[in-house]
Amino acid sequence: MWIANNWKDYEVIDTSCGEKLERWGNYILLRPDPQVIWNTPKEVKEWKHLNGHYHRSAKGGGEWEFFHLPNEWSIHYRDLTFHLKPFSFKHTGLFPEQAVNWDWFSEIIRNADRPLKVLNLFAYTGGATLAAAKAGASVTHVDASKGMVTWAKENAVASGLADAPIRWLVDDCVKFVEREIRRGNTYDGIIMDPPSYGRGPKGEIWKIEESIYPFLELTAQLLSKDARFFLINSYTTGLQPAVLTYMLNTTVVKKLGGQVEASEIGLPVSASHLILPCGASGRWTP
Repeated sequence: MWIANNWKDYEVIDTSCGEKLERWGNYILLRPDPQVIWNTPKEVKEWKHLNGHYHRSAKGGGEWEFFHLPNEWSIHYRDLTFHLKPFSFKHTGLFPEQAVNWDWFSEIIRNADRPLKVLNLFAYTGGATLAAAKAGASVTHVDASKGMVTWAKENAVASGLADAPIRWLVDDCVKFVEREIRRGNTYDGIIMDPPSYGRGPKGEIWKIEESIYPFLELTAQLLSKDARFFLINSYTTGLQPAVLTYMLNTTVVKKLGGQVEASEIGLPVSASHLILPCGASGRWTP
C-alpha cells in the first residue's frame, strides 16, 4: 500500500463505527467512512472535542453540525497551502491521501531533464496541480465545476503560485481531450481523478464503469513520445488495483511501452497504528 505519511497539518486520529476522526490543522472533524466497518472503543479524548460532525442521513446525503468551526481555514503540506471549508456530502476540499501521489510525480518532474507539460483532469481544488507546478511543470487544470476551479486558483495564490504556468479551464474533460487530440497537443504527464458519477457543464453524464476505459484509451493519445508518467486514481469499489493495472497495460503500455504499478493508497491512523485504505491508484512510467 502507498501511504501518505508525511503530513504535519492533517491526521487520522481514530476510526470506529463507520466514522473517521480527523485533525485538519487546529480543528477536529468527524466524518463518515464506508471502509470503517469495525466497532472499536473510542478512547482518545478528541471524540468528545469535535469542531464539526457530518451526520449521514438514512435517506442519502446528510448534513454538517458545527461546534466553533470557522467558515474557512487553511492547512499546509510541505510548501503548499490549501483553503478548507466543509461543504456538500462531507467533503472539505482536499483528499489528504493523494499526497503520496503528489510526492511521487513531483520527484519525476524535478528530476526530468527538461520542463514537463502536465495535464490534470477532474482536477477538483488543485492539490495535484499545485504539487506539479511547485515541482516545476507547466500545468493544464481541467474541471467541469467553475466553483472548484475558482477554489483551486485561490489555493494557488495561497501557495505562492499566482504567476506559475497554470492554465485554468472549466470544461467537460472528455470533450476537452477530444479537442486536444484534434489540435495535436501532447503532454509529458497526465493525472486523472475521475468521479464515480458526475455531470459536465452542459449536463453531460459520466458513469465511471461505462466511461472510464474508453476515456483512458482516448487520453492515452495525448501522451508525448517522451512522456514521463500517467496517474489514475479510483475511489470506486469495483476499480481495484488489478483493474487499474489491466487498463493502463492495454492502453498506455500498448502505445508507449513502459511499466505499470498499482496499489491501494492509505492514511496512517494514530490511535491504532494501522492504515486506513482510501481508494486505489495506478501509475505508469516509461
